[in-house]
Amino acid sequence: MLQMRPNCECCDRDLPAEAEGAMICSFECTFCAHCVEQVLHGTCPNCGGGFSPRPTRAAALLAKYPPSTERVTRPDGCASAG
Repeated sequence: MLQMRPNCECCDRDLPAEAEGAMICSFECTFCAHCVEQVLHGTCPNCGGGFSPRPTRAAALLAKYPPSTERVTRPDGCASAG
């Protein structure tokens, strides 16, 4: 099951499970669309892969399958990635 991390690893922007605008790589590294496009230029700084839009989770399923609450951030934001 998709972990659905709650934030962008670069800028720490909130990315709720039901919201659009989150991007993930094949390892579920999670970033906001702005950081993917403007800072990372489409390449994951953690694994070197590309990104796809993260699917949203239907509100009716959030209680049964809650998203992760663990916030993952890069120690330097994405300063060294761009």
